[in-house]
Amino acid sequence: MKIKEVLSALERFAPLPLQEGWDNSGLQVGLTEAEVSGALLCLDVNERIIDEAMDKGCNLVVSHHPLLFRGLKTISDADYVQRTVVKALRNDIAVVSMHTNMDNARSGVNWKMAEKIGLTDVRFMAAKTVDGIDGGSGVVGELSEEMAADDFILTVKRVFGVECAMCNELLRRKIRRVAICGGAGDFMLDDAVKAGADAFVTGEMHYHVYFGREQQIQICVIGHYQSEQFTSEVFQSVIREMCPDVPVHIASTCTNPILYI
Repeated sequence: MKIKEVLSALERFAPLPLQEGWDNSGLQVGLTEAEVSGALLCLDVNERIIDEAMDKGCNLVVSHHPLLFRGLKTISDADYVQRTVVKALRNDIAVVSMHTNMDNARSGVNWKMAEKIGLTDVRFMAAKTVDGIDGGSGVVGELSEEMAADDFILTVKRVFGVECAMCNELLRRKIRRVAICGGAGDFMLDDAVKAGADAFVTGEMHYHVYFGREQQIQICVIGHYQSEQFTSEVFQSVIREMCPDVPVHIASTCTNPILYI
């Protein structure tokens, strides 16, 4: 099977028209006519990820965050992006990224987060149709049993393995309906309130967005990397279903640049 066939499978699951206008999803580096030897699945791409791909005999890296957000005017050793491009090309490794198209796809990033928390009746928080393709931003669903706010936050911390969560004051009513937006999701907070959510889980939010939400909705911010860490499991499911002969590996390299000290 060729690399382009794996890319096609991923794009059928999360069509590129679903990506935001500022994004750069799709093929990042490399040639797609080569036969795929294996796919390494990750959140971010850096030199250590390319090293791991080489160690595992993979000539394809599938990431969530694009390696290339902006055009490169030079390719040298000036920064990690350029060095990663050089290393990938030298070792015949293709890099493919599925970013906001995977965020906005049904059963994509946010649906996986909802699955991990155990939500039922999951639906898009802000549904949209692009070029006849149904998608949407964020999801909302129900807990099987209502929970006190502190118990809910502890559950989220455990599920996502986070050391701390940034929250507003604890909600004094029980939590049943939960809204989710992986990554930088504060743009969805108003949608979460309109959806009647008791809690909103996201990866990061700006400071001022927290104000005025006391006892309106429980905010639970767990970190960008932490919120989207299970995206590789989505990639894995898609490739195993549509390209069953391709060896797939979830990267063991942690690319989170933030330390909690």
